[in-house]
Amino acid sequence: MSVLNLERFGDYLAFDEGQCRAAGRALAGEYRHASPFPHIVIDNLLDAEMLRSIAGNYPSLDGKQFFDRDQERLKYQFPAKEIAFGMTRNLLAELNGEAFHGFLEEMTGITGLIADPYFAGGGLHLTRRGGHLSVHADFNIHGVMNVERRLNLLVYLNDDWHGEYGGELELWDKAMASCVKSVSPVLGRAVVFNTSLDSYHGQPQPLTCPEDRDRRSIATYYYTALNDISGVKQRTTTFQPRPGTVDKPDRKVQFDHVVQDWVPPRLQKFARRCNPFK
Repeated sequence: MSVLNLERFGDYLAFDEGQCRAAGRALAGEYRHASPFPHIVIDNLLDAEMLRSIAGNYPSLDGKQFFDRDQERLKYQFPAKEIAFGMTRNLLAELNGEAFHGFLEEMTGITGLIADPYFAGGGLHLTRRGGHLSVHADFNIHGVMNVERRLNLLVYLNDDWHGEYGGELELWDKAMASCVKSVSPVLGRAVVFNTSLDSYHGQPQPLTCPEDRDRRSIATYYYTALNDISGVKQRTTTFQPRPGTVDKPDRKVQFDHVVQDWVPPRLQKFARRCNPFK
């Protein structure tokens, strides 16, 4: 039995706003008091058979570019416009719809949520064996809509996932001293968490699944409007090295943040040309 159900209207599936808001209220205490930052792990959020169908109908990887750098390797992402499977597009539309926003707002206490029709960084994710995503805090301002990122939703699609495959989502404390929570990416498990400049998370350990397996998930992000964006420090994804590891910070991004904070706006373009970490 799933926490939230989709009701059929002809060929379309839709959430019920009343059920969504009631479920959100029931989970609000657990969410808001979680450590190291407000979050929740929910098993069976959505129907398992629907998620299996979505997992089995991914877009082709042929010719698809993937992230391949020290901070993230062998990770693919597909925004909605690259997805042909109707059920996936239906679910993505509903996760960005009013009823599901009601679930998130009741649970998190954050009102006025705005969906991202561009799916910047979101949609379907896939990471292959050996791939990882270093611990980081996400970009905070949507580059097209000029709105502030507030929430992440991850829904895992990995059936019959064994512990030795790895792929755990890690939530780290604000001091980057320790991992507070580790979440296995099993089918039907969802994670929602507040995003801020110090909500550090990632999948830092390389996947050890068999060659014919990979790590699959749905990712959607939610925003709120800003009255005045001029006073907000804009940040791109900011990777954080874990203590006692060989993790590498992204010096190029760190240099760019120094330029943003300390170089007069009229000189920033010139300063970026001098970035020694390109």
